[in-house]
Amino acid sequence: MTISMLGDGIYVVALAWQTYEISNAPTALALVGIAWTAPQLAFVLVGGVIGDRFERRRVMILADLVRGVAIAVLGVLSLTGALELWHMFVLVGAFGIGSSLFQPSFRAFVPDVVPPGLLLEANALDQFVRPLATRLVGPAIGGSIVAFVGLGEAFLLDAGSFAVSIACLLAMRTSSRPPEGARAPMSLWRDVRAGLSFVRSQRWLAGTFMAVTVAMLFFLGPVYVLMPFVVKNELDAGAQGLGLVFAAGGVGAILASVTLGQRGLPRRPLTVMYLTWALASLGLVGYALAGSLWQVMFVSLVSIAGLTVGEIIWITALQRLVPARLLGRVSSLDGLLSYGLVPLSYALTGPVAATLGAESALLLAGLASGSVLCIALLLLGSVRETERAHPGLRVILGSTESDLERAVPDLQRGPDRAEQPAAAGGPQIARIGAEEDRADRVAEGRQT
Repeated sequence: MTISMLGDGIYVVALAWQTYEISNAPTALALVGIAWTAPQLAFVLVGGVIGDRFERRRVMILADLVRGVAIAVLGVLSLTGALELWHMFVLVGAFGIGSSLFQPSFRAFVPDVVPPGLLLEANALDQFVRPLATRLVGPAIGGSIVAFVGLGEAFLLDAGSFAVSIACLLAMRTSSRPPEGARAPMSLWRDVRAGLSFVRSQRWLAGTFMAVTVAMLFFLGPVYVLMPFVVKNELDAGAQGLGLVFAAGGVGAILASVTLGQRGLPRRPLTVMYLTWALASLGLVGYALAGSLWQVMFVSLVSIAGLTVGEIIWITALQRLVPARLLGRVSSLDGLLSYGLVPLSYALTGPVAATLGAESALLLAGLASGSVLCIALLLLGSVRETERAHPGLRVILGSTESDLERAVPDLQRGPDRAEQPAAAGGPQIARIGAEEDRADRVAEGRQT
């Protein structure tokens, strides 16, 4: 996985630079971003269901194969000088489909192989290795390869990293199992509805999804389109300069993950999560005001550190407060709802920057994104209720169904309790589980 993440860091720099080599306008990179994210949104629910039905290691292998082939073709076209924007749209779209299969399975795979009590440490380790590879070492390598070797070679190196990842996954011998695949088949829509029902029953979860959806509308398009534009055109820093900016963010992420891994979760983790995400959003303001490369690097370090703290808390919360049987689907809903407006974000970034200027667009976007998160934290009382019920997320609910029943006795599953409404704001796992069990019994009867 680490080698694949190194390739991702190379890919981010090469993709932005390749796009601006073909068309030096923010709109071009915005369109590439839309082509990348739209397929992820279209397929992410399917990816979550697949991750809950089938052996997750095999799903990740398939996803890496799709992504590796797409990037290899991109590299060959770049080397031959035949690459056009429409090629990039198609190939990054295929890459996005692969990501929609990989991410839900990867998130749900971690609790399969890590003891529940070590989930925080595992997530902190992931958030240490990931930024080290994707934001520090990978971009630094990518910037150097683009500057001194070529864009095509950078893409091919990334494609090779997926081959290494596939080889490592094939060599793994784990206890990962198909949580739903071994059971009687259910319809795709029924599986999705089970995940939706759980999210609706958790007001803190649904509210966070909605807040992040709006915040990402203002954040992701500007940070991925306008920050590279500022580095290239306003600061004239070159591909190596962009690599250094990503690398500085990697340093911030590493520092954040090490600190959180050693100190543990705060007593009010969800509040800290919201505040650190808001801090990361305000990094856009820093990019707008920065007048030199080192200032952009410092902003990247602080912003990504905040983003990483929030991400570690968020992933740990999902793994501990979501039942294992639903984790793949809830993770896919996380991807869909959190990033649902990202294609629109990319689509708006280019025209807004062309009208107001890149710096003004970054300034307004940062203020808007940070404000959304702060307002949501103030309005979502369910966030504080969840923190009071599970201080520091120390009650582990997500590992097995029996853990859930012991932690919340009034949610025991069974025919006599399944239809009883849960307490206000509490999980409705019993009803969801009963629906799935009834579907299983019907399917088994048909098979006999």
